[in-house]
Amino acid sequence: MSGNRRQVLVQLTGLTAAAAMAAPALAQIQMSRPTAYAFSFTGLDGQSIRLAEHAGKPIMVVNTASQCGFTPQYTGLQELWKRYRERGLLIVAVPSNDFGGQEPGGPAEIMQTAQQQYGVSFPLAAKAEVRGAAVHPFYRWAALERPGETPRWNFHKYLVGRDGHIAAVFSQQIEPTDPRVIAAIERELTPR
Repeated sequence: MSGNRRQVLVQLTGLTAAAAMAAPALAQIQMSRPTAYAFSFTGLDGQSIRLAEHAGKPIMVVNTASQCGFTPQYTGLQELWKRYRERGLLIVAVPSNDFGGQEPGGPAEIMQTAQQQYGVSFPLAAKAEVRGAAVHPFYRWAALERPGETPRWNFHKYLVGRDGHIAAVFSQQIEPTDPRVIAAIERELTPR
């Protein structure tokens, strides 16, 4: 019986040592996972929107469309922007024609809707694909971060946390000023 115990102890010691040796490798793999800060968008104005410039701060990325039933959510997004931008929140609207062909226009038409009709002052990206073969790299990354929580329609919201990973996902049915969205943003803001 004591021989069996000794074998079990030797095996357990070997497993513990193997786990200890594997831990640094696992930590290295986790540290090398890309974050949202690896990505950028071309702005509707042609300038680059580099997420790395906002490292350590929350970022909300929303696929938008000008002719959608959810387009009035621009108002709520603008409210969030006005309320939290001084505390570090970045909101990026990513116009997309992927759902129902509801963003058929070019930059002038997109700006007309977002800025003149809804008063948007947060950054607007150039039109991009958020699904399919030519998906924008951010959205490809987000699909790996949160499988099963990819955009199914316009105004899908990804909240990137201070660590650069997706902290929360909100579907198009959830208004930007919903208490769940506000609570998630506030958890990611730098304390005052």
